[in-house]
Amino acid sequence: MRLLNEQIKNLNAQFADTSPVTIVEWAIKQSNRPVVTTNFRPYEVAILQVVASVKHDIPVIWCDTGYNTPNTYRHAEEINSRLKLNIDLYVPKQTTAHRDVVMGIPGIDSPEHAEFTEQVKLEPFRRAMIQHKPDVWFTNLRKGQTALRDSLDILSLTKEGVLKVSPFYHWDDTRLDAYLIEKNLPNEHTYFDPTKVLENRECGLHI
Repeated sequence: MRLLNEQIKNLNAQFADTSPVTIVEWAIKQSNRPVVTTNFRPYEVAILQVVASVKHDIPVIWCDTGYNTPNTYRHAEEINSRLKLNIDLYVPKQTTAHRDVVMGIPGIDSPEHAEFTEQVKLEPFRRAMIQHKPDVWFTNLRKGQTALRDSLDILSLTKEGVLKVSPFYHWDDTRLDAYLIEKNLPNEHTYFDPTKVLENRECGLHI
């Protein structure tokens, strides 16, 4: 499936008030190799639940930096147990213990921060995408998270031509909280991304 920018613009207008499950159903019908990515940050359970409800065996790519909080790991175990996810785990090639000795977690102003981000986030993600070769990528990007994400929409294209689908793009936290209560889904706010540090920074995956 190859959509032109004008087609994507029209579909985004059409989908603006459409339910996430309807958007997911549409995208699944268009795809041959769909994937969903997650880091089990707050509200990630929403995208995992809605995508798995449409295609239960969809590959769930989890790029684990190795620096998640204990709460996040317990949260991931609970979600996986409830939703029976088809998780494909990708981790950095260097262990966290080794990196802690030679680099640690560099500050965002450190010259080493770019290399750190490459090691723990970008390289595992590229490896996952090369191996899965998706044509549709489900993610939980939402408007208002960062300046870059404000420039996207429900549907967008990566530079490689993969259709990125963000079914909850126009939803705020209050609306998502109500959704999680309705679906009896857990959430976890104790989360740490060492590549972003600040909530309004991009780590590089969506650039």
